[in-house]
Amino acid sequence: MLRHFTLTLSLRLRPYSSISATMASQPKVVSVTDMPTQEAKWITLKKIKYTDAEGKERLWECAQRTTRRSSGIDAVAIFPILRSKTNAFPVSTVVIEQYRPPIDKYIVELPAGLVDEGETAEEAAIRELREETGYESNEVVESSPVVVPDPGMTNANMKLIILNVYFDDKLETPDQHLDAGEFIVVRVVELKKLYEVLQEYDRKGFAIDAKLHHLATGYALALKGI
Repeated sequence: MLRHFTLTLSLRLRPYSSISATMASQPKVVSVTDMPTQEAKWITLKKIKYTDAEGKERLWECAQRTTRRSSGIDAVAIFPILRSKTNAFPVSTVVIEQYRPPIDKYIVELPAGLVDEGETAEEAAIRELREETGYESNEVVESSPVVVPDPGMTNANMKLIILNVYFDDKLETPDQHLDAGEFIVVRVVELKKLYEVLQEYDRKGFAIDAKLHHLATGYALALKGI
């Protein structure tokens, strides 16, 4: 089901209390315990022995995903560009809000997900965008090299996929296709206002995903000609 709505120039953000009030209960961490690696389904811990630039043997601890498929790419982050063929609304993008247990906070981030077996990163991006936001795309604008988000802690890698999402006229908001246990709020943001919207999220107490903030900062600097 598609519903038309008018994009407002300023995004009204709901604080945590407003978000959790719409749910049966407020998500929160109730306990943290050490986990034996044999119990972990998604990640494992590794001890790496290596030699440094002086030939000295050293040790390093890291986390590794156990879900990497034959593509060699763990995950994708998606930067959708929403466009109206009649210029009925300004060029915009989509961010999502969701609770993340490791930080025990709500975060604003890009739509994202793991790459399944038999998928390309681009196919995974199109699928994840549809599932998490409902928006459909069949046009890849840019597919980044394989990048690493936190190489001091993990060997996890990803690609950033930029997708065009076209509308014949007014902006529409489609239904999501979420898995059980997923609670995701979708927000449409005018692209040129993305940086200031993230500043507002920070003032409201949300965590900001690093990839999204870096992208928004770069775009804001480009608009200023820096």
